[in-house]
Amino acid sequence: MGIRYSKIENKNKREIVLLKSFPCKYGKCKFCNYIEDNSTDELEIDKVNLETLQEVTGEFGALEVINSGSVFELPIKTLERIREVVHNKNIKLLYFEIYYGYKNRLDEIREFFKGIDIRFRMGMETFDNNFRINSYGKNFKIDTPEIEELSKKLYSVCLLICVKGQTKEMIKKDIELGLKYFKSITVNIFINNGTEVERDEELVKWFVENYNQLQEDPRVELLIDNKDLGVFEQ
Repeated sequence: MGIRYSKIENKNKREIVLLKSFPCKYGKCKFCNYIEDNSTDELEIDKVNLETLQEVTGEFGALEVINSGSVFELPIKTLERIREVVHNKNIKLLYFEIYYGYKNRLDEIREFFKGIDIRFRMGMETFDNNFRINSYGKNFKIDTPEIEELSKKLYSVCLLICVKGQTKEMIKKDIELGLKYFKSITVNIFINNGTEVERDEELVKWFVENYNQLQEDPRVELLIDNKDLGVFEQ
């Protein structure tokens, strides 16, 4: 069954829910088996999501919503229930995920949740265009001006590290650029998951030895294990 509700209490305190959604608009990332949680059955999606949202208490005034895609792939009934919960539980801060292709539609979500502080997170994975496209299968290319533009729209980006083919220099640069342009970054150490992307154990060892201080940085969400947020689907 997995776990769909949890609390993050070490820093940036918030509740978090893992919701079901319609299939990811892109769905071609080479590292992702997350999309196995997708469904085309709207009734099933809403049933799971409404049950999960019942657990939200509002105790931190902040809620993070993640799903196997983007917030735009959640059914309208689920979105309406999130809005009800947010208002009923006096939640002032909402985190959502988006895919790059939705970057010009963010105001739709802000309008839907008017009066709530919305923070969007996007899977950048790496600032190296070639590695993002060829190794991760994430088919978008960005330059510095667009990174600067995205930094005005997004609160945070996700970085995927410690995979074969990556170098220490790439990881260093990704973290530097992430912290330079965005208010926050999520650093995910890759866990083998049956996809074609493979974990590099030497890079993991090097990273943990040299970057453990990121655990204390309020700007950084460091996920050493993919279950560190407390929610996961099996």
